[in-house]
Amino acid sequence: MNTKIELIDSFSGEYRFLSNFYPSTIYIDGICYPTVEHAFQAAKTRDEFERRRIAIARTPAKAKSLGRKVRLRKDWESVKVAVMKRCVELKVESHADLVELLLATGTAKLIEGNTWNDTFWGVCGGRGKNQLGKILMRVRTKLAANVEEAANSQGLTADVSRLTAS
Repeated sequence: MNTKIELIDSFSGEYRFLSNFYPSTIYIDGICYPTVEHAFQAAKTRDEFERRRIAIARTPAKAKSLGRKVRLRKDWESVKVAVMKRCVELKVESHADLVELLLATGTAKLIEGNTWNDTFWGVCGGRGKNQLGKILMRVRTKLAANVEEAANSQGLTADVSRLTAS
């Protein structure tokens, strides 16, 4: 029986791939980042030395810690959502398995539920803007549209519902 999932409120277990801590190498400005978290934290600064230092951090948690200590670029507050969106897009576009996994979440609402009080990127205690979840859902919608468009351009019928069903 194929059950439609309506809500994913934890980026752990089988949905760990949705987390910014998930191992998924991306390249930005010639620097290799092992996770989205590494890339996002490095983007906080314009100092290339600091960016490279964050890129080689042993864990995403260490990258996050280092990112809290950098001299923030002046425009950070106005660009951080766009930076996160680009990092997430690169993560998914660079890994075909992640495209498939993200599409397999169907139309489920994606909520970055957390216990560390992040109410900007996620939701904690029922409160939060869930910016990361919203970005993931926009990327998923764009991917599904691309799959359908590619199928239509080849005269095929894309069963996007099959691709997006769990």
